[in-house]
Amino acid sequence: MPKQVDYESRRRRIAEAVCLLADEHGPQGVSMRDVAARAQVSLGAVQRCFRNKEEMLLFAVDHVGERITERVRTRLTASPAQSAATALGHAADEIALLREEHRAEARIWLAFIAQAAVSEPLADPLRTGYTALQDLLVRLITESADSGSTDERPTPPDPRREARTLLALADGLTTHVLIGHLTATEAEEVLHTHLTGLWERLGTTRPRKTA
Repeated sequence: MPKQVDYESRRRRIAEAVCLLADEHGPQGVSMRDVAARAQVSLGAVQRCFRNKEEMLLFAVDHVGERITERVRTRLTASPAQSAATALGHAADEIALLREEHRAEARIWLAFIAQAAVSEPLADPLRTGYTALQDLLVRLITESADSGSTDERPTPPDPRREARTLLALADGLTTHVLIGHLTATEAEEVLHTHLTGLWERLGTTRPRKTA
């Protein structure tokens, strides 16, 4: 009886190999032959999963984006009783990729972004991923504002504008840590200071500092 092949599992395995090679050589330095060797599968197996290198890279970008998004969702659902403001802090912390265990993932993500600047097909899934993260932040900011104090305060900030600012800040901090301009601790302080100001503008109770 022919051996059944789990193509989705194989595609994810290949995507992990792509990410490892992209971390070492950049996406432009990734070849299907090298990916096959790193994934410990035949070149034919890679070619049966992906028609060409571009398709393989696109899948790898989606793979990394989904991994980050899933980690954010997992952290948000781990404590269902947490306030919207606390959840917002947790989401921003995960998106910024400041922890040591996420350093390789941060390098890979930024390597794909750099390549996407000259590759429209690669840029498209990245825009989709950023839109999903932005929508999540908009929802959490809106919920934070809705649960804020009823005391008289200035008009609440625009959730979409604040989400864009927070997402851009998180990305910038990722870069600054990777090149050594900031330590992870310094970047976390910058992020927390921004969140504290946002919570004040939203009229919410300041949560404990995110871990």
